[in-house]
Amino acid sequence: MKDLKDKVALITGGTKGIGYGVALSLMNEGVNVAITSRDEARAKEAAESLEKASKTSAKALGVMADVRTYESQQKAVEHVLSKFGQLDIVVANAGLGHFGSIEDLTPEQWQETIDTNLSGVFYSIKSSVEALKKSKGYFISISSLAGTNFFAGGSAYNASKFGVTGFTQSVMLDLRQHNIKVSTIMPGSVATHFNGNEPDNSDAWKIQIEDMGELVVDIIKMNERTLPSKIEVRPTMPPSK
Repeated sequence: MKDLKDKVALITGGTKGIGYGVALSLMNEGVNVAITSRDEARAKEAAESLEKASKTSAKALGVMADVRTYESQQKAVEHVLSKFGQLDIVVANAGLGHFGSIEDLTPEQWQETIDTNLSGVFYSIKSSVEALKKSKGYFISISSLAGTNFFAGGSAYNASKFGVTGFTQSVMLDLRQHNIKVSTIMPGSVATHFNGNEPDNSDAWKIQIEDMGELVVDIIKMNERTLPSKIEVRPTMPPSK
């Protein structure tokens, strides 16, 4: 996709953080975007903010959807197709984290992590695959370096992100026969609101959300003969321990 103008993207969890940064970068290339949130008012407010911040006349659509259910993701895709008539790019970004020893992790925390971070990615591609076949589009999942590096207190999060990495790579092999390109991005520390963080100057060393947006644009615009299927990205200079 050398020219992204008038393409259409659906980004889950796009009201802030990585999803918002990706949405804005795509809109700056002329892509119309739909961002999802479980909170309809928040989704619409973020969409308005994106349109004001964008350097182009691309449109932003706020959609209420819960990636934890297949039916909700189907409705989100249908909404996008009804509004824009096509779907070219899907970024499965929605995620959360519960951290702590297995002794303290509750079954409810485990289930919410798996349902959001892993099943949500499955529902996102499953609901959009037919539209992406028509557009010969692009599917990108946002995994994590935690999807290849395990750590104490991260059992649920590690399991979900290891799953996202493996799932997306398998889907890549399934769908390239349909000219659908599939990639997973595995970032390290990103300056977001994840896990209750409030980004400030102390996060300047981290990957910024606009960096993630730039990376997504670069991947999508790469020559069609080349597929960057799995990308690790990390801060250049983390603080010394």
